[in-house]
Amino acid sequence: MTGERRGPRHGQRGQRGRRPAPRKQGPRKPPVHDPARRAAFDVLRAVSERDAYANLALPELLRQRRITGRDAALATELTYGTARATGLLDAVLARCVDRPLDTVDSLARDALRLGVYQLLRTRIPRHAAVASTVDLVREDAGSRIAGFVNAVLRRVSEKDERQWLEELESDISDPLARLALRTSHPRWIARAFAEALGDTGDELRAALEADDARPAVHLLAKPGQISADELAAITGGEVAPYSPYGVHLPSGGGDLADSEVLTEGLATVQDEGSQLVSVAAATAPVTDGKDERWLDLCAGPGGKTVVLGCLAQVSGATVDAVEVAEHRARLVREATEELPVTVHVADGRDPGLDAGYDRILVDAPCSGLGALRRRPEARWRKQPGDIAQLTQLQSELLASAYRLVRPGGVVTYVVCSPHLAETEGIVAEAARRGDAEILDARELFPGVPGLGDGPYVQLWPHRHGTDAMFCAVTRKR
Repeated sequence: MTGERRGPRHGQRGQRGRRPAPRKQGPRKPPVHDPARRAAFDVLRAVSERDAYANLALPELLRQRRITGRDAALATELTYGTARATGLLDAVLARCVDRPLDTVDSLARDALRLGVYQLLRTRIPRHAAVASTVDLVREDAGSRIAGFVNAVLRRVSEKDERQWLEELESDISDPLARLALRTSHPRWIARAFAEALGDTGDELRAALEADDARPAVHLLAKPGQISADELAAITGGEVAPYSPYGVHLPSGGGDLADSEVLTEGLATVQDEGSQLVSVAAATAPVTDGKDERWLDLCAGPGGKTVVLGCLAQVSGATVDAVEVAEHRARLVREATEELPVTVHVADGRDPGLDAGYDRILVDAPCSGLGALRRRPEARWRKQPGDIAQLTQLQSELLASAYRLVRPGGVVTYVVCSPHLAETEGIVAEAARRGDAEILDARELFPGVPGLGDGPYVQLWPHRHGTDAMFCAVTRKR
């Protein structure tokens, strides 16, 4: 009869005589295979624990684990998005955790950021965002911490991003601080952008929003080796709007690891802004002599040196490249192999080279505030106090350049930053001391709109689609 209780069969003991199975140790559930979220979480952990750079760690991890296609795209979005939005995510979490956020276990904190990003800034269903994050924590840290993460994420999921922003902004009276929160920037960086733009309204908002977006991938068609048209046809990209050697790849950029044009050395990944300032350095007008000896005073890791080397090869010039760190000098050598470039391991402030250079590029170490969209975690690592030390170094490098350049030769100063202390604040005094005149750099950026009143050039993500590169061109009297 259906539902009848049956006794033991085939000699099996009844339930009373059976010992209970021992409880398994570890996770209650088997780990869920989720390569995209696992990759994102592991990179975020590396950023927190080892000060790794997400834009370097993630591609390497994807290659090692052979993660491609949609999983690679999701891992990239979650990693970079979470790293960029950390300030906003932490502000939300602070409302949902019953103790100071910096006292929360670092693994749980990274997982919470990853989960909150999915809840607030993606279309991933709420239950999937919570469950997938909890699974990662359970696998790495056990059920107790997983339960804590689950409870916090469920509190976060009660509101969407708009509602959370309204709640957070109700406690903020400063308009700049509210805008910084919405665009995930520290307030001091938002202030630096505002001062460089001379605007605290719509344009500042546009600049910060563009800086908070994932950038497109730009390629350099190496001058003299392949044209931008040919590179665009091979890669399926579009010829860049301003650089004669640039190509923009379609959204996502694809996997470039095995691209033939890159492996054969015909092209390389390089922001269009970096291409433009390098071309300016190579084409600024010199007077009273030849144009044969070029110097890249701060060459590592070699991106702009490649442009100089290619253009020098076409024009018959040679390039000396100075880099203080041996491992970065090695990267320059590898990047400029077969180009007329000689690499010197030396300090650019006193490189021990003979003076008389016709043109010098000073691509100085800087805060990197102009490339925060490509280095997503950097905005939370930098501090206002970093600037003073950098400006001292920048001034010393420019002084060295003016000692090494000949009369009539040009010195081009470049930083990837819009911070006025690193840009206009450096150049005028250094040029005065170096007995150099400041040229109108805008003339070296033909066809590029929105360059302002000069004589300097400041590129912007929201105006030009490039990193926020600054360029000043001076000529020794």
